[in-house]
Formats: sequence, C-alpha cells, structure tokens
Amino acid sequence: MASARFTEIAAAVRNWGRWGADDRIGTLNLLDAEARRRGAASVVSGEAFPLGLGLAADQGIQAGFIPGRVEPDRIMTVVNEPLSADPDWICSSEDQLTMGVQAATHWDGLGHVSYGGTLYNGFPADSVTTAGSTILGIEHLSTVIGRGVLLDVARVHGTDALTPGYAITPADLDAAVELAGVTIAPGDLILVRTGQQAALDLDPTTPYGHPGPGRDKIAYTFPSAGLTMETALWFHAHDVAAVANDTLTFEVFPGENEEDYLPVHLLHLVEMGLTQGQNFFLDRLAAACAGDGRYTFLLDATPLPLTGGVGTPLNPVALR
Repeated sequence: MASARFTEIAAAVRNWGRWGADDRIGTLNLLDAEARRRGAASVVSGEAFPLGLGLAADQGIQAGFIPGRVEPDRIMTVVNEPLSADPDWICSSEDQLTMGVQAATHWDGLGHVSYGGTLYNGFPADSVTTAGSTILGIEHLSTVIGRGVLLDVARVHGTDALTPGYAITPADLDAAVELAGVTIAPGDLILVRTGQQAALDLDPTTPYGHPGPGRDKIAYTFPSAGLTMETALWFHAHDVAAVANDTLTFEVFPGENEEDYLPVHLLHLVEMGLTQGQNFFLDRLAAACAGDGRYTFLLDATPLPLTGGVGTPLNPVALR
C-alpha cells in the first residue's frame, strides 16, 4: 500500500492523456524544435564532454546486486581472419558485447516499471512480455537532443559529494538553478550532480550506490544520495523533458519511508512519462561549468533504437 503523500503527488503529476491516448514518449513531447534550438544556442566554446561509463566488466558498478542485470562482457569472436585467398591482403577482427542494457550509463524507458498492473498512460503492465515492451519500447524515443542544464547540488552544499543517503529536495534544485544563473524552460534536459562518481573513482571494485537484492533481506550497506518524491512536483511544474543523475539508484536510497519502495521511479516513469537516466558521469562537466559560470549546453543523449527495450546504454555528450 502506497503512502498518502505518494498518492497525492501521483495525482498531481499524472500526464496520462496529456499528449493523447496513444502517446508513448511522455514528457519528451516537450523536446520540440524550439527546445532543440535553445540547446544549439548554448554552444559557445565547442568543448565536448562524454558523460558515459566505459563498457567494461571491471567497472564494478553492479557487483551482481540487481538480478538479471549482467555486467558488460566484450569478447573477440574473430581475430585477424583472412577475407581473401591472399592472407597478406585483408583480414578482419570482430567482437561481441553481452550486457544488461541498464548496466552502465543508461536511460530507463517507460516500460521499465509498473505498479497496480499499469504502465505510463494507462497501458497494461502485461504489454511487457518475453518479447520486450510491446507498446512502450524505447525505440519510440527516437531523438533526445536539446538544451542540457547541470544542477550541481553537491557544489551548492560546498562539497565534492553529498553524504550517502542525502535526500535532494525542491529547495536544493532551486538553489542549484540560482547557482547556475538559468531559467528552466519547457523541454530542458536536466542533469543533477550528487558527486557520487567520486566513490567509483576511489575504488572501481566497489558498488557505488546500490544495496543488495530484496528490501527485507539485506542491510543497506551502500546508501545513495538522490531525488525525493517532492522533486517530482518540481520537474512537473517546470515541464522538464528528461532528467538524469550520477547515481545508480537515481532516487535517495534507502527510501524516504517504509511504505513506498522506489517511489520516484514510479512517479516519473508511470505517472509522468518522464524518462530518467542513471550513471551519467558529471564531474568533468561540472568543473568546466563552475570554471566559467556556464551551466547550459547542447546535450545529445539519444537512445539506441532497441525495439521493445525497457532501457538503453548510451554515451551522452555535452557540447559547451
């Protein structure tokens, strides 16, 4: 049973039917031509910042904690194989990648979670089958490119990284907007920095933000700073197109109360149709933004067109 506050927020932010009964992309409808032009106009120096985690099993961000989510495993399938009768002419090498699509920097698609038997826009949860998400597949998110805005909550608090388990509030987001000197516009792509990347940099073998499987089966060894239910109201009020941060759980973990498990996932993906991303690595970008005071940029975070996918790995690029 959800808490009364979760139910109140869910009713306030619900976008079902806002873009039609058959809508499959939610708040990314806000990422229109004007929003993309605003992103292009943010490019000043031409500096490019890749925000993706390397696809390597030894990164250690999952550590086996999420059932079914396999670390990236790249193997060579062909090595210097001759492609002609003359072996000294042309040879080919090939490799193969196996991974959970959310086992790196990724977007969560709108088919990723459900509750009460329902997905975004009222679509039935059983539309996700062994074939994938048959209605809300991530292939519908054909382009995600527009104005990115970095909200550096860690810097607001004068720290390299928020305390594990810190609960980010709307007031924190407002303070980060003030620090950035921007006005959030409809269709913006928001990146929220907690500084959690530092934990991975210090020890790449340590999971940097996710506890073990089963809320009632394991101690919360790895608490994570993250977003709270109240911030869903903030993103809704500002008509944000998508939001990502630099943690594995995205929302504060352990959660805000015992009644609601992963409530921000449910509010964003099910109620709002708000695409959310995790493991965006933001420290280099944040240093550049702090250095010259420019916290906006062109962000290209377009998903892989995985038909039926409930998520996708990606290497977002911020162009300043």
